[in-house]
Amino acid sequence: MEENLIVGRNAVTEALKAGRTISKIFIAQGSEGSIKKILALANEAGIFCEFTNSAKLDKLFSGRHQGVIAIAAPVAYSTLEEILALAESKKQPPFIILLDELEDPQNFGAILRTADAAGVHGVIIPKRRSVSLNSTVAKISAGAVEYVKVAQVVNVAQTLEKLREMNLMVVGSSMDAEKNFYDADLTGGIVLVIGNEGKGMRRLTRENCDVLIKIPMAGKINSLNASAAAAVLMYEIFRQRNF
Repeated sequence: MEENLIVGRNAVTEALKAGRTISKIFIAQGSEGSIKKILALANEAGIFCEFTNSAKLDKLFSGRHQGVIAIAAPVAYSTLEEILALAESKKQPPFIILLDELEDPQNFGAILRTADAAGVHGVIIPKRRSVSLNSTVAKISAGAVEYVKVAQVVNVAQTLEKLREMNLMVVGSSMDAEKNFYDADLTGGIVLVIGNEGKGMRRLTRENCDVLIKIPMAGKINSLNASAAAAVLMYEIFRQRNF
């Protein structure tokens, strides 16, 4: 993670439960409710909590912090090999999400949250021209960033070629695809590709897809945002793999 802030009650709670290295937690004076659980976890881990005014928290993070910010060691990126090893250790066919130049950290955080719930083994992002792990992503993910492996790759097309050689099916989400998502066979090892919020997938990424699928639209808006589309498709994959 580029920033060493963990922001928000859920994110801080999950970081503590996951055993992240945290040096200090700032808590707004007068905070109640789930703050008690954070204090208990911090006390158990021997982590210092400083009660301060909200203005100090506002200086640390300009967005909504829910009265708690932790100073922590960065979340390390995983590798593609670690993602594949996780699937193997669970005796499951790999279930991987590839985000092709996604830019919005809120979309990224929401996708990580759904990925954790849907049993995704890992998420791949490009090293360049892409959103990266940061405090906004961590907060929106509600702590899922602590559990979902994220790998950065230099070349998306080459990575997809490698995964196809390992018999994983690469499935791209595209508004102009001919096949509806529920008509596709999404069982077995799979890489689900979600494109950029505005431009969709790049040409080389699209060319490395084995199949393109779409979400049919009945309303006047012809597309969902990236995180909503990803959630629909992830749960269809989850359904086909488990039921």
